[in-house]
Amino acid sequence: MGYSRDMSTTQTPQRSATARSSAPAADSSAASLGLTVLRVVLGATFLLHGWQKFTEWTIAGTQASFAQMGVPAAELAAPAVAVLELVGGLLLVLGLGTRVVAALLALTMLGALVLVHLPAGFFAADGGVELVLLLAAAAALYALAGAGRWSVDHVITARRRSAVRA
Repeated sequence: MGYSRDMSTTQTPQRSATARSSAPAADSSAASLGLTVLRVVLGATFLLHGWQKFTEWTIAGTQASFAQMGVPAAELAAPAVAVLELVGGLLLVLGLGTRVVAALLALTMLGALVLVHLPAGFFAADGGVELVLLLAAAAALYALAGAGRWSVDHVITARRRSAVRA
């Protein structure tokens, strides 16, 4: 036999409140650790791709590659993307300016997805959307949720709150 409509609506909120209050510290610590690990890995990935555009491919080579792939305004897009990935990746690692940087990186990856990778299908080995889609989704997470507790953004926000209270 199941719950009646009245029993389920009165019992569900009580169970939810109890469940939420019984273990928030463990959940928030695990979530903070997970957000930090993903943010650092994501930032390092962008940083290294930006570094590669400067050092291995060179900006001129990246411009030529972007042009060959059909990226509009490749002469401007290539250095802009290289700087965004390099500096933005470092900022993500630190958790500084995270929402803005992550939004810009997510938009960049969506542009790469549509302009370059979509015709190749899904798998990265075939030049598909797999990697850029994952990078865009992870960056979108930080654009929406912020850097998390273990970040420079969090320290700055906490200091501002302390200054306002004082």
